[in-house]
Amino acid sequence: MRVEYINPFIAATFEILKMVAEFNPVKGKLTLKNEPVPSYGVSVLVGVVGEVKGQVIYSLSEETAKGIASKMMMGMPVEEFDEMAKSAISELANMITGNASTQLSGQGLSVDISPPTLVTGTNVHITT
Repeated sequence: MRVEYINPFIAATFEILKMVAEFNPVKGKLTLKNEPVPSYGVSVLVGVVGEVKGQVIYSLSEETAKGIASKMMMGMPVEEFDEMAKSAISELANMITGNASTQLSGQGLSVDISPPTLVTGTNVHITT
C-alpha cells in the first residue's frame, strides 16, 4: 500500500470529523493488516475506482457511531442506532472518502467512489 494513497484518507478523516462532529481525533499507531479484522459493531464500506482501486472500510463501535450521529444532527440525542443514525454515519463515510478522492485528484489521479454500504453486527469479518 502506497503512503501517498493512505495519507489523503487520514487527512480527510480529521478534517471531516472536525467539521461535522466538532471532534478532534488523535492519531494512534497505524498498521497495515494482512488478515481480516473483526468489526467494532458498525462498518461502512466505500469502493474506490479509477487509478486508485480498492475498498475503504470505516469501523467504529455503535456507541461512537451514535455519538457522532448526534453531533451531525445538531446535538439531537441518538438513543438507538436507527435509520437516521445509519444514514448520518453512511454520509460521514461518503464525505471522508469524497474528500480524500478530491485530494488524490489534486495529485493528478483519476478517482471515483461508490455509494456507501453499511454493515452492523459484532464479530463481523470483512474481507476484500
